Amino acid sequence: MNIHDIIKKVNNREAFTQQEIVSMLEIDPRSREAAVLMGESSRISRELTGNTAEVHGQFALNLAPCPVNCRFCAFAAKYGIFKEPKELTVQECTEYALGFDNSEENAAVFLMTTANYDFGKFIEISSEVRKVLRPETLMIANVGDMTPEQAKRMKDAGFNGTYHAIRMGEGDKTNAPVKNRLKTIRAFQDAGLIVGTCVEPIGPEHTNEEIAEKILLAASFDPAFSGAMRRITIPGSDLEQYGMISELRLAQIVAVTRIATPMTVLGNCTHEPNVMGAMAGANLFWAEVGGNPRDTKEKTEENRGVSVADCAKLLSEAEWQVAKHPSAYYNKTHGKLAEI
Repeated sequence: MNIHDIIKKVNNREAFTQQEIVSMLEIDPRSREAAVLMGESSRISRELTGNTAEVHGQFALNLAPCPVNCRFCAFAAKYGIFKEPKELTVQECTEYALGFDNSEENAAVFLMTTANYDFGKFIEISSEVRKVLRPETLMIANVGDMTPEQAKRMKDAGFNGTYHAIRMGEGDKTNAPVKNRLKTIRAFQDAGLIVGTCVEPIGPEHTNEEIAEKILLAASFDPAFSGAMRRITIPGSDLEQYGMISELRLAQIVAVTRIATPMTVLGNCTHEPNVMGAMAGANLFWAEVGGNPRDTKEKTEENRGVSVADCAKLLSEAEWQVAKHPSAYYNKTHGKLAEI
């Protein structure tokens, strides 16, 4: 499939097959054709949102050895990076949340936990955080797999949506079966929580076929946003031997994801924040504080984490306007994952 065929299908709003997505991923990221793909993705993202990008702020309620042992995660118990569980107090959580909420360029507040964090405590703290946030602020959860009952309690506690992904190597490089991840997405949606997702974490060892499959899977439940994230190497991890993909390759995948995802999906994320991704059609960055699964520091704001202001500056360098209102991505009606 040549670049002219791709653009014709985009203009006709035709769906792409998995093999067609593979063909786009096979293009040399240094080529003229890849540059055209990135430009087309950027055009789509800007037209869908009126050239408006978003910054979402995320903080972790805890950092602890996690039994799910995702091989790409600094929290994996098997790596022993964080040996003792550490949990934020209610006051620390509300301070982090208010730090984001007081920034006019922050469009949503994410609360993240490890998969083994006590659910009752999560609901208790989340309810307190909800009380201090502005009524219009969107509160989003980034947590492990949940039951339908737990999803309903999250909705009752004031969450508007969640982040949940079927990660690369799910069920093999993680102890989380794909079926459980899909059931959780369905439970969130049935509870009235809008789900955002991403194709992640991508490493050099992942084939174009694997990436294309995940792009289509992510698109299948009409999420708030999709996008792509590269794997950040955790020193001493099982996957360290593979290294990382370049930001240019990541930008290509971001572009292909946008092109192959239905226009009903407004958001197209990339992580970690970078100008090249924004040029290739990424319209969502995350600012992070506290624990971070890609960082070996307890406070990622002292290392890998990027602030809301810095995210906004990176987006502005790619000539995006940065939203100064609650997320438009989590403020629309979405479809649901098909029955499993």
